[in-house]
Amino acid sequence: MSDIKQSSSRPRVSPQPVPKIGKSERTRAAILDAALEFIWSHPFRDMTVNALMTSTGLSRSAFYQYFNDLHDLMESLLEILRDEVFEVTGSWFTGDGDPIAHLNESLAGLVGFGYQRGPIMRAIDDAAATDMRLEKAWLQFFGQFDDAVTARIEADQEQGLIPNFDARPIAIALNRLDAYTLIQAFGQRPRRQPEPVREALTRIWVSTLYGSEWLGKGSSNLVRT
Repeated sequence: MSDIKQSSSRPRVSPQPVPKIGKSERTRAAILDAALEFIWSHPFRDMTVNALMTSTGLSRSAFYQYFNDLHDLMESLLEILRDEVFEVTGSWFTGDGDPIAHLNESLAGLVGFGYQRGPIMRAIDDAAATDMRLEKAWLQFFGQFDDAVTARIEADQEQGLIPNFDARPIAIALNRLDAYTLIQAFGQRPRRQPEPVREALTRIWVSTLYGSEWLGKGSSNLVRT
């Protein structure tokens, strides 16, 4: 599996560190890099295999060794983005102890992700509005987070940390709120400052799930086991 390196400008795809990185993995990462570079500033509808491969210095036939078509490539990018989101938000999903502290940490990570990936999220969301296949992949991307957030809410409800309500509609609403807030704030230049965005999302998540008494606090006396 590849991941995306964080930087102050554009994200890059790189293979996971291994003793020897094969040519095949480097080539696939180069193609994904070209796609990330393209959709940083261009709509998906303008992407072509020829344009991507010209920018890599590789042949057009090399593209089809790794991807069936451009949609297959975009689905691979969504998998990378999904993995990165779960990595930076994992504290709230899996951490024991204080859920408020974990939620604050995870939302800070999510906003950092959005600051780096906003233009990419915007490009995918715009393309999904008119491309049925990409729309399906985008909805599946959301669905994985809907499942994870629903499961976490229900687990905290069982421990009496969150009031009883139907968890899934709340999970869906919170996830869509996150995505479109990040796209609006960071999807085009000039990007907004991340701290007010983090504060806004934190207020909404904390008050919705755990109660307004924990607003503005980085920790609580709640204990998740």
